[in-house]
Amino acid sequence: MTVRIESRTFRLPELGGDDPLPMVGAPLEDPYRITGAIPQEIIDGALYGNPANLYPYQEQNGYGRSRSDRTLTTAVLENERLRAVFLPELGGRLWELFDKTRGKHLLHSPDTIQFANLALRNAWFAGGIEWNIGTRGHSPTTCSPLHAALVRTPDGLDVLRMWEFDRLREVVFQIDAWLPDDSDALFVAIRLRNPNDFSVPMYWWTNAAVPETRQSRIIAPADTAFASDYDGGISRVVPTDDDGVDCTWPTRSSRARDFFFDLPAERRRWILNADADGDGLAMVSTPQLHGRKLFVWGQGAGGNRWQEWLNPGGGRYAEIQAGLAQTQFQHLEMPPATEWSWLEAYGNARVDPEVAHGRSWDAAVRHSDERVGVLIDERTLESAHAVARTFADLAPYRSVLAGTGWGALESARRRHRPWIDETGTPFGRETITADQQSWLGLLEGASFAGSPTFVRGSDWEGLLAAHPDEPNAILHRAVMKHAAGAFDEAGALYSDFLEIAQSAIAHRGLALLSRDTAGRLECYRRACVLEPGNAFLLVEAATAAVRAGAADLALSLISRSDVGVARQGRVRLLEAQALALSGDIAGAASILVGGIEVADLREGENAMAQLWREVVDGTVPAEYQFSMKDEV
Repeated sequence: MTVRIESRTFRLPELGGDDPLPMVGAPLEDPYRITGAIPQEIIDGALYGNPANLYPYQEQNGYGRSRSDRTLTTAVLENERLRAVFLPELGGRLWELFDKTRGKHLLHSPDTIQFANLALRNAWFAGGIEWNIGTRGHSPTTCSPLHAALVRTPDGLDVLRMWEFDRLREVVFQIDAWLPDDSDALFVAIRLRNPNDFSVPMYWWTNAAVPETRQSRIIAPADTAFASDYDGGISRVVPTDDDGVDCTWPTRSSRARDFFFDLPAERRRWILNADADGDGLAMVSTPQLHGRKLFVWGQGAGGNRWQEWLNPGGGRYAEIQAGLAQTQFQHLEMPPATEWSWLEAYGNARVDPEVAHGRSWDAAVRHSDERVGVLIDERTLESAHAVARTFADLAPYRSVLAGTGWGALESARRRHRPWIDETGTPFGRETITADQQSWLGLLEGASFAGSPTFVRGSDWEGLLAAHPDEPNAILHRAVMKHAAGAFDEAGALYSDFLEIAQSAIAHRGLALLSRDTAGRLECYRRACVLEPGNAFLLVEAATAAVRAGAADLALSLISRSDVGVARQGRVRLLEAQALALSGDIAGAASILVGGIEVADLREGENAMAQLWREVVDGTVPAEYQFSMKDEV
């Protein structure tokens, strides 16, 4: 096996800087209601651990859809049978897994990367295998760099290690990948460490994008599944007969759909994709990774548009996934001072297409299970997991990439509190950047001059409270109280701050806390006056105005913003909505007919199609149709 650190050129947009506004509002993922004959374990897990917000993270929503060539660092693991390519700069994504024997790409790996609003922090992109931690949705770190290094085991095996500190759950996650010389499977060991003296809700799903063709079938060892309907509920279905449709063939689903397979406890944990030749990705794991899922966009107008939107010229894909819980609606309780680990293996099970694609689901499952056993048997899987535990704490011998400085700041904060052994996953002080510098200074006794980033924790609040006359300290305390749900205290602190200084963040905070519509909109107006060039703030304020029926305010905010901001696609859509609301149907129609491209459309958001139906006669153009349902 060889491990090479290389680079590769991709077509992709600039990600842009983080949104300066703190994420103190509700999470981007909506809650689901649980209906039907659903096990109590799923119901309980769905009620537990849902965060009120994504604080202290900030949104990654500064991207557009203008793409250019950019060079990214890649880590390549290769033997005579497989080639695996990782992208440490973009969440550590396993971007490519190529079966050299069959000449097949097992993953959907387009040359173009396009960011879109599908993740917990907004920015996400389709392709490869991603690692999702924290809470339901695509991870806060999915478009951020991970720390990456090479580790050499005592027997000379080189391992790619990637790790980071998850700021939502305050845990450390670690990904170790290696490819033995004679192996048809890539091994990936995952370790989660909770250093806290309290339990945390935990969530992990490994998400693989696989090519979607009419000849591809997804197989997992289960007869039923829990399916989402994108109306907020889930129900038990038979995936081979979902309202008369065998949805284990992704191209037969008319609508976007999640299928969480109900694997019996005694069955091996696997899921695979079988194309016309029986080739495709098989995801296998030790029992700790319990759940298995199929996601399809569907073949309707909205699903087709999403595929084009996420994959400019890159083809279609479906997703097969593996997670800690039965479904993605659940969190598991991770006790204090605990670590969890498991092993995943990826390869080509090379099934017989005649059997895998046959009419008998039972026969397809039995045959696929046998082929998975040939790819990697249970004893080999467990043995590899045991080996991974022996080198999990070995120190890296070569650094590949620095992640963020948040782990280093957390390490400094916890000098006298429970923390991890950093030998294998060092958070070096050299990784501290301007994002963390003010906080490190506060920790070390300096005065606090303010920061464009945010932190959480009672000890941070105590340090800020030691500077009662510093306006920036008051503002950050207000934001912390806001995020923690102490709304009265937050409101009082925002007001205290505004008596001595002005900040769009403070006015925006009061807007979010206001129970009075007029008061909320006035706070937004004041915030936008202070920062007319803040596109993120303008979008939030104008959206609130449109939802409240205050068309004049929305149009006024837009007209007073900087010219460049006013021309952005999202702002143009808000302008069209406000014009329609004010009765200027022709003005709204003119904007739509002229063409709008909203780079950060949220998954399932179909606002342009809805507005088109209201103000323009005729069929909704395909480029405006983003529904996750059956509507056209």
